[in-house]
Amino acid sequence: MTVHFIGAGPGAADLITLRGAKLIEACPVCLYAGSLVPEAVVALAPKGARVIDTAPLNLDEIIGKMVQAHDAGHDVARVHSGDPSLYGAIAEQIRRLKALHIPYTITPGVPAFAAAAAVLQTELTLPEIAQSVILTRTAMKSSDMPAGETLANFGRTGATLAIHLSVRNIRHVVEELTPHYGADCPVAVVVRATWPDQQILRGTLSDIAAKIRAAKVTRTALILVGRVLAEDAAFRDSALYDPQHVHVLRPGKKKKTKPA
Repeated sequence: MTVHFIGAGPGAADLITLRGAKLIEACPVCLYAGSLVPEAVVALAPKGARVIDTAPLNLDEIIGKMVQAHDAGHDVARVHSGDPSLYGAIAEQIRRLKALHIPYTITPGVPAFAAAAAVLQTELTLPEIAQSVILTRTAMKSSDMPAGETLANFGRTGATLAIHLSVRNIRHVVEELTPHYGADCPVAVVVRATWPDQQILRGTLSDIAAKIRAAKVTRTALILVGRVLAEDAAFRDSALYDPQHVHVLRPGKKKKTKPA
């Protein structure tokens, strides 16, 4: 018996990986967060499978379901939204599974920041503008941020920021980042990326808070901040495909030598 942690992707049912879909199809027990994982994904579970929405359950109750499956010799598909490595709360489940000597695997999924970039039809790294993406959040009702992990510190780098779980904290986001990116810095807020009711709000650090309030967005949104989001961003072509850039897969032409 094995517990399979599976990333369901950001919302669209066809963005789950082939491996993840096959595991769900094979497991007689499926645990999923009903508020974040589309029903079409867990509908892949085999006929007669126990499909349990864990949204109303606490951690001990979730582990209890896994122990029941273990005692019955049934594999479990533990389906998380996005990719389980980021804000997936799988580490605390894994810690308990290890203590109980219950084996587990992890299957990655499409993360929210990648889905958001896709629906925005943009690249999050551009030559000489930003070559790093920082994935972070702010502290609200969840656990505190570790010392040093502040938006102001991240903002000093000029990197593209993907800020999770923070749309209700947008005023703090704006206050922390404006001194480093400027009030005119582009911001995009993607709500429920790839879901049928997906929303995209574009603005700048100076007006994005008002746009979020007007749209009444309070949850399930990713905030992207950075100069890469400008529609007229001026950047040079990557060296990767430059004709003068020589590498092992595209070696330079040998210079012809004159005959002696």
